Amino acid sequence: MSEQTIALVTGANKGIGYEIAAGLGALGWSVGVGAREDERRESAVEKLRAAGVDAFGVPLDVTDDASVAAAAALIEERGGRLDVLVNNAAITGGMPQTPTTVDPATMRATVETNVIGVIRVINAMLPLLRRSASPRIVNMSSTVGSLTRQTAPGVETGPIAAAYAPSKTFLNAVTVQYAKELQDTNILINLGCPGFCATDLNGFRGVRTPEQGAAIAIKLATLPDDGPTGGFFDDAGPISW
Repeated sequence: MSEQTIALVTGANKGIGYEIAAGLGALGWSVGVGAREDERRESAVEKLRAAGVDAFGVPLDVTDDASVAAAAALIEERGGRLDVLVNNAAITGGMPQTPTTVDPATMRATVETNVIGVIRVINAMLPLLRRSASPRIVNMSSTVGSLTRQTAPGVETGPIAAAYAPSKTFLNAVTVQYAKELQDTNILINLGCPGFCATDLNGFRGVRTPEQGAAIAIKLATLPDDGPTGGFFDDAGPISW
């Protein structure tokens, strides 16, 4: 009997992250629900378990070194390795975000969570991922991070967002660098865009459901060993950078 696949999803207590955890759990995987808030995290774990998912809570603040180190230790104690990491935790930083008026503190906070937080989590989990037979890393991005789309005439890319949109461009660029460094390993790392989903991140204005948004993450988390790495995808396929 093969070993159970172990996954960690950050920001998994609600919205798209929760649905990613639910979708991976439906595959029979053991899924760590990473989240900062104890009550919401444990509520999500209970709900997932009630649906038959082998879920476990992982206290995790991606902006805090000690929290991330403790999360890695918890996963190591539980299974000795990590097969899939989905970096879903993110913030918008709040709107409006016109570049002439945005508070530098908003810029820092957004990059700290959306970019540096991802780097912090990946690097802490890499020793565990290296023990997996088919490790996968999925970084949840957005088409608003595509410079091609942002500069294309007549293409709707949402409101001006001097902190959030560039944070996703930054994340895309960092992910490419990871793919270059890890190209001679069995680790596949890719970016997924969930589309404009109705979540509290956007005041539930989105036109897609969180479950629909989770589909790309589940696809990238289950790539075959000869699958792509360093790519940027949504449900329709590759996204222009």
